[in-house]
Amino acid sequence: MQLRNELSQVRTSWYFLIAVIIIYVIVAWVNFTIFSSSLIFFYRLIVKIVPIFVLIFILMTFTNLFITPHFITRHFKEPGIKKWIFVIIGGILSTGPIYMWYPLLADLREKGVDNGFIAAFLYSRAIKIPLLPVIIFYFSLKYIIALTVVMIGFSVIQGITVNKILPPKH
Repeated sequence: MQLRNELSQVRTSWYFLIAVIIIYVIVAWVNFTIFSSSLIFFYRLIVKIVPIFVLIFILMTFTNLFITPHFITRHFKEPGIKKWIFVIIGGILSTGPIYMWYPLLADLREKGVDNGFIAAFLYSRAIKIPLLPVIIFYFSLKYIIALTVVMIGFSVIQGITVNKILPPKH
């Protein structure tokens, strides 16, 4: 049943691509100026975004190679501000579905990591590096920097608040 759904999705994707190509051919035939301005816009967009995507792809590859659950577990035990910095950076760099992180975070909590650090890690996951090029394109670099700083600050505030509500067990 699942294979049938996947094949259906693939067929739908091809239908969509064919429909878009047909629309572009019709637009080129009816008004070539609109067609050419659309292609120029698409080209400029690709020229802006592709280098950023390449950089993000390289960053994600290195992250997946070097940021392992063992690495995270070891650094979650750092003292003081180092721990906060690591937790926030770890949350930002963490990839994959969130439910895959729950067992690791539950294990860390059982080993004595405060609830606030886990909350800060989960909160900072909202900052997604792969999405930054698109967000920068639609908003601005200044906006993204301000938003990221605010989100990092609130992840620490949320972590401290969770620690006040649920005091550490050790």
